[in-house]
Amino acid sequence: MINFTLRRVRLAATATIASAIAATSVAAQDIRIGAMREGSAWYVFAATLEQIIEPILGDNSVEVIARGGGVANPMVVQGGKAEIALSNVASAVWAKNGGDVYEGMSAPDIRALVGGLNSVYVGAMARKAFTEEMGTTDLAEILSSGKPVRVLMKPVGSSAVPVAQMIFEGLGTSADEIKANGGDIIQVGTGQIPDQMRNGNADIYIDTMIKGHPAITEVALTTDVVFLDIPEPAMALLEENGLTPGSYGPDWYKGQSDATSGANLGTVLIANASLDEETAYMITKAIIENADKLKSSHGAWSSFDPKAAMKPENIGIDLHPGAVRYYREAGLM
Repeated sequence: MINFTLRRVRLAATATIASAIAATSVAAQDIRIGAMREGSAWYVFAATLEQIIEPILGDNSVEVIARGGGVANPMVVQGGKAEIALSNVASAVWAKNGGDVYEGMSAPDIRALVGGLNSVYVGAMARKAFTEEMGTTDLAEILSSGKPVRVLMKPVGSSAVPVAQMIFEGLGTSADEIKANGGDIIQVGTGQIPDQMRNGNADIYIDTMIKGHPAITEVALTTDVVFLDIPEPAMALLEENGLTPGSYGPDWYKGQSDATSGANLGTVLIANASLDEETAYMITKAIIENADKLKSSHGAWSSFDPKAAMKPENIGIDLHPGAVRYYREAGLM
């Protein structure tokens, strides 16, 4: 596993996860869906899922939690503050195994319901003026140049943050070294990201490159940008840590004329092992049998293949017994 050099990042992650858990307590009989904030693809998915399963489970039985993220959500489910949640496949594996980013915590009680929901590539983009100034679009050359580089990303709690740390490490640098060279690591909420790039306050932006991602779309429409491939040394390290090498695009965003290499975190719906088997069965069944409705709710979900929802590479962790029952009955296992 990665030996993260920034202890403050790990401590901040712990605090973020703890606050997410504390902020999501509601009545025990509710089915709470851990998602992300309004406007995100995960929130859209969770809201659509709520519409599908609430008629099955009963009126006022489902609530979408509009906070959390790829790193926080496994611990929210582990802590019993959400019965189900969206998670990245990689972060579900990190959480279950007690990976370094969780600072001694683990989530042994999380189980998978439905995987392969969408591809979530972590990638990088840069202001075109910055790459012209640097004389290269090679991320490895940029970060090894010794020149000031201001890297923009979301706050701790997003899966993109530990992945960015891995990218730095794979390319022989770190956040501390970037700062020592006169650069900076800028972490702001999603709503502030386009302004940071548009106003020239940041040079490189690392995030989850989901098709239709509103913040990335706005950045690309309002700032002259180029998309940067993740170099092979960093990609190899990411693969060791549960991500899948691949590419996103072309033409997902303005300024992206070719496919860009990135590392796929994957998306899986997880549940607490204590969720009763019948409920897990009904939720799994509802998703698989309403796949078209989910796919049409947001471009990010358009490639979801229900027949691959239970494959090991798409879930990362053990299936919930209720999900296993449905997949066997449906002839998918």
